Amino acid sequence: MGYVIATANMKGGVGKTTLSVNLATCLAKNYGKRVLVLDLDSQISATLSLMSPVDFAKYRKQRKTLRYLIDAIITPNLRLKLTIQDIIQSQVCNLPGLDLIPGDIDLYDEFVVSEMLHQQAVNLGENNFEAIWNRFERVLLGKVLEPIRDDYDFIILDCAPGYNLLTRSALATSNYYILPAKPEPLSVVGIQLLERRIAKLKESHEQEANIDIKMLGIVFTMSNANLLTGRYYKQVMQRVQQDFGDGKIFPTQIPVDVNVAKAVDSFMPVVLSSPGSSGSKAFIQLTQEMLQKL
Repeated sequence: MGYVIATANMKGGVGKTTLSVNLATCLAKNYGKRVLVLDLDSQISATLSLMSPVDFAKYRKQRKTLRYLIDAIITPNLRLKLTIQDIIQSQVCNLPGLDLIPGDIDLYDEFVVSEMLHQQAVNLGENNFEAIWNRFERVLLGKVLEPIRDDYDFIILDCAPGYNLLTRSALATSNYYILPAKPEPLSVVGIQLLERRIAKLKESHEQEANIDIKMLGIVFTMSNANLLTGRYYKQVMQRVQQDFGDGKIFPTQIPVDVNVAKAVDSFMPVVLSSPGSSGSKAFIQLTQEMLQKL
């Protein structure tokens, strides 16, 4: 069984998806790992970083997205025609070892989820609806991944900003999480909020299961050399170091690099589209640091 790693942050716009797809690509390209990216964000940024909108539209029409797998769990009596193996897109970006479960702009219907869980509570004579909900979020993505979890060295879960059902389920399912953050004072707030949420998640599930997710580290993204001597940058670094210690901060920072933004237009990560760029070199170094930590 390989590692399941979530990339998460309560704040958006911190380079989370860029981090996810480039780490996954480096693992497959430079280390020969079998890697699966799972797009848990309805903005489908990870999906469109690895395939064109035309291809995504085709797969969505065929129901080959994460939505189909979630529907199968929400509606157990649904007659399935597709397996998870049918939905996984293999060798995305023509890279052997790099696979994707495409996301969807409409991942699940909250009303249907609530109705299903309410019916479960009634059938079980369970008065504690919160316990039913906790159980569902704990096993949701675990059930999705169960048939193929042993097929990969790494499964990267690209979480949506905030703290929705799929993010909580991703954290409950993962072995580790990586926290990307911009070198700005407000990023400290996002880091602290996520840490509190994870602590509460573990506490709410401790009676039924042991959620043993650990922080792999904090990655500073969109770092600008002009900020290195700035007062705000130093303030952020000092506060994060005080809270977590140097060992939880990846030494490599992801610089501001126009090639990273341009890579989205080619529907492939920067480590493939511009391998000699500063952004690409940073992701390659970061991947090596991550493997050393593991």
